Amino acid sequence: MIRENPPVLFRAAHVLTLDGPEAEALAVDGDRIRAVGDLATLRSRFPGAREVDLGASTVVPGLHDAHVHLVNTADDLLHLDLSAAAVSGVKDLLNRVGARARTTEAGAWIRGGRYDDAKTGPLTRWDLDRVAPANPVIVVQVAGHWGVVNSRALDALGIGETSPPPAGGRYGRSPDGRLDGRLIERALMNVVYPGTARGGAALPAASPEDRLRGLERAVGRWHAAGLTSICDALVAPSDVDLLRRARERGLLTLRVGMLLSIDHYDRARALGVGSGFGDDFLRFVGVKAFADGAIGGRTCLLSEPYADGGGHGMQTTSTEELFEAVATVHRNGDRIGVHANGDAAIRLVLDAFAAARRDFPRPGLRHRVEHCSVVDEEILLRMKELEAVAVPFAGYVAYHGDALNRWYGPSRTERMFAHRSFLDAGVTVAGSSDHPCGPYEPLVGIQSMVTREGLDDGAPVGVSQRVSVEEALRVYTIGSAEADGVASTRGRLAPGYAADFVVLGENPLTADPHGIASIPVHATYVAGRRVHG
Repeated sequence: MIRENPPVLFRAAHVLTLDGPEAEALAVDGDRIRAVGDLATLRSRFPGAREVDLGASTVVPGLHDAHVHLVNTADDLLHLDLSAAAVSGVKDLLNRVGARARTTEAGAWIRGGRYDDAKTGPLTRWDLDRVAPANPVIVVQVAGHWGVVNSRALDALGIGETSPPPAGGRYGRSPDGRLDGRLIERALMNVVYPGTARGGAALPAASPEDRLRGLERAVGRWHAAGLTSICDALVAPSDVDLLRRARERGLLTLRVGMLLSIDHYDRARALGVGSGFGDDFLRFVGVKAFADGAIGGRTCLLSEPYADGGGHGMQTTSTEELFEAVATVHRNGDRIGVHANGDAAIRLVLDAFAAARRDFPRPGLRHRVEHCSVVDEEILLRMKELEAVAVPFAGYVAYHGDALNRWYGPSRTERMFAHRSFLDAGVTVAGSSDHPCGPYEPLVGIQSMVTREGLDDGAPVGVSQRVSVEEALRVYTIGSAEADGVASTRGRLAPGYAADFVVLGENPLTADPHGIASIPVHATYVAGRRVHG
């Protein structure tokens, strides 16, 4: 007679399985859950099993961010933090850049990220010239779709007053017509992001060891926030190499899915890489493409003009190129996630999905609309029909607050980050922070979805889209697992599922909704192993 090894019993005041009634304990066998239920039954079933008493805490399934940027975050942690949380205004920002310039060799690049013009104030090339005259400087805006460079950087990049901007991008200009240092959309992407750069990213890359150091810091922070799984939504081959090295060194304790930049897709296909390639800790989810700009950057493609300044935003990829990319990826049986914020961009993406499905039927192959920010009834119906997955921002209301009402108008914010509408329409919706563009903490995202109020100003933003706490938890667990194609093993605390779970200091279902973001994360477990706490 073969006897099974006894599992470890984890007991807590509340175990929210999201697979049925609340439980008292779960039995963890290695990296899997063997059983969930009341403590007496599990003790009887597994006599002699070791017990871990989690006290008055609440256990929830591992939280899963379906659209975030791990490698970009790792790189950002090596540079200046110019976020609204780190600087008090433009003067403070410039002081930090100037201090870095005084300790940096002349001619070497200085980089800063997460600059928020709406909270910190406007910034131009001439401001940066004054504090760093001998160094090329680039400051990336928090949305990641535009940034500001100084004159030395423009020279280093070969950009002059008469230089034509790249397709899908533009150069900002001051009222007198001169370049003001802003690189917008493709003009920035070609400089900063190796995954999308066409012609090669212009900035020098950090050393592999430095990048690993940044990645280890990012993973530790995210575990401390309760994240057990993520999808890095824009990777290049060099990023895959970085993640593989991190795993070999035992630094990658976070489950990572990847969306490969469309610009590298042909090379990956030649190597036999496609959706689902990899294993439980590092796998390809699909391919990433772009249709428009950003919400916080005010460059997304809208059917109606912006409320505060007119204009309809930008289409960053031509219609012909977008349709060709979707058709190619779909025909190969791979998943594609297309960045589309504005309603005009989303309609274009859905047209491409419909054409691909019509020309190359692939039953069961579901594509993603990344961000999917501004929707209407027609878009919801089409997404349901096409089985498309929505991956909207969870924490943008909390972060931006009333600025969203100013930029887009209160009537339109009732149709933005439309978790309520997606759920009611039967559209699969995942949890996403898009960090470093938004707050990475999933509890901030959950509070934002539940209250629809700004954290700083308390402003209500599109309150018709509020969801319940349990629905928000399901978005950040089951919904994200479905978006990444791993719903059969993640998202629930159930027999056979991965032993990924989070130990919270308070039950979010009964907590004050305005305090969810402050609930302490006592411990985080991945594959049955404690990675935080």
